[in-house]
Amino acid sequence: MIGKKIHNLCKQLLPLNRSLTGKGNRQTLKILKDICGNLKIKEVPSGEKVFDWTIPDEWNAKNAWIKCPDGKKIAIYQKNNLHLVSYSKKMNIKMSLDQLEHHLHYIKEQPNAIPYVTSYYNKNWGFCISYNERKKLKKGIYEIFIDSTFSKGSLTYGEILIPGKEKKEIFLSTYICHPSMANNELSGPTVTIFLAKWLMEKKRRYSYRIIFIPETIGSITYLKKNIRILKKRVIAGFNITCVGDNRSYSYIPSRNGNTLADKIGLHVIKNIDKNFFKYSWLNRGGDERQYCSPGIDLPLATIIRTKYGTYKEYHTSLDDLKSVVTPEGLDGGYNLLKKALEALENNYYYKNTFLCEPQMSKRGLYPNIGKKKHVSQDIRNMMNALSYCDGSNSLIDISEKLSLPYWKILPLMETLIKEKIIKKLLKNH
Repeated sequence: MIGKKIHNLCKQLLPLNRSLTGKGNRQTLKILKDICGNLKIKEVPSGEKVFDWTIPDEWNAKNAWIKCPDGKKIAIYQKNNLHLVSYSKKMNIKMSLDQLEHHLHYIKEQPNAIPYVTSYYNKNWGFCISYNERKKLKKGIYEIFIDSTFSKGSLTYGEILIPGKEKKEIFLSTYICHPSMANNELSGPTVTIFLAKWLMEKKRRYSYRIIFIPETIGSITYLKKNIRILKKRVIAGFNITCVGDNRSYSYIPSRNGNTLADKIGLHVIKNIDKNFFKYSWLNRGGDERQYCSPGIDLPLATIIRTKYGTYKEYHTSLDDLKSVVTPEGLDGGYNLLKKALEALENNYYYKNTFLCEPQMSKRGLYPNIGKKKHVSQDIRNMMNALSYCDGSNSLIDISEKLSLPYWKILPLMETLIKEKIIKKLLKNH
């Protein structure tokens, strides 16, 4: 089960402090590169304009803590990097509990959780603690220490380009900006790097463009630099996030809702889990916001496990590698996306090479003795599939018409091709 390998990679990456920029992102990408050597690490300098945005200064943190009046240290960054609000500025100051309260973040409804809080584009500072920890704090003077730096550095992202027989591309995008949370977001890049490794080892019809970026600013930056080639080449894509739990499956459409990615994604997910959750474009929240925005309009959809923001552990320390992300969940997320990519690779259009039905029995594809209930379901499926091979229906079209998953129809089509009863049409989507 590949989920175990992915889970072990998650364990290795979990402690690293990832954010929009910084050393944690570079460390993460270097480890991912060990899995797939084709990954190229790229840097975009702070201050560069990308559409309406600007690449922020690079932020790195070494340590942070709060010292209580009794001398005990809490919210220690080196024990859990979620304790420090991302992009907190350097601090070394003393203050009362009432003053400190304005910089503390906790969740009363989840008393054991450390929340995930950011202050990306506004220099501020803060600490995140559990509500149970907050209840223990007493009046007095607290010492605040944050050892962090802002510098004119860069935003770092990873890119894998895998050539295929055709220049048309499948686009996969995932995030590397979340620290110490398993489903959101370690499941995305870890599943994606193993998909890249699998793609490298197989014959490919299409070319693949796979990126590992910080959310929002990363996708905007990548679009700014690559929009022309993306619009020219990409025929389908998936935003990969929250693919590690074993609770449910979910589908979020593109803004258009009728792209090839929507068609493939919806077909695969409903045939894996009939009880999947189908969301609308109005429920979006990831980088589909950028890829499907007006004027960009890339054919990209999202197929995931439990949707971000809908599970109780989301954006807290409770999003862990025990109760949330499991090897079984990662295996399911990996296979969901693998089946979608296999569907894209095999989604040819087919045309019958005969007028009227060909004589199937002389090819051993139909029984020679005709009697009631002698025709198997596989033969019925084959004959039904053949009836739609008029050159205008693809593998997914035919599978949908027969209400069967494509992986049950594909072997039948391969048999018909082998017998020269149908032929593939090299028709672009």
